[in-house]
Amino acid sequence: MHKILIFVGLFLIIRIATAQDIALIKIADLEKILEEKSEKVKVINFWATWCKPCVAEMPQFEALKANKEFQNVEILLVSVDFAQDVEKVKRFITKRQLKNKVVLLNETDANSWIDRVEPTWGGAIPATLLIDGRTNRRLFLEKEFHQNELEEVVRKFINQQ
Repeated sequence: MHKILIFVGLFLIIRIATAQDIALIKIADLEKILEEKSEKVKVINFWATWCKPCVAEMPQFEALKANKEFQNVEILLVSVDFAQDVEKVKRFITKRQLKNKVVLLNETDANSWIDRVEPTWGGAIPATLLIDGRTNRRLFLEKEFHQNELEEVVRKFINQQ
């Protein structure tokens, strides 16, 4: 019995240590993040757990975070899953051991917020917005990234400064 309690305790500690808190944010909160000045380049990815291309490209965002060349890059993964699915998103993050910060956009009417993020956005995901935190220069890409493509795009964006 003692061994079972130890095992359960260790399991819970590991589970708590690997689970990431996910903030539910509104569009006004996201706009503040997009507009805030920073010395970093921001990479904001819009995705959902049910979106196969989003899931397929997720390892590229993790590789970008792990690459020391991109130390001056801040990554934010914005889930557009429904707020009632927050536990599903948490399980997704834990299962895939995501290290990047994840927030869930708690908005039900996409037509009311998409243009506030990017007027040219048709609404498809995955979509990624790069922002130079010093100049507010932006690059918006409504597409799935394939093998090493994200690093190439970010590198080119940084070098255009």
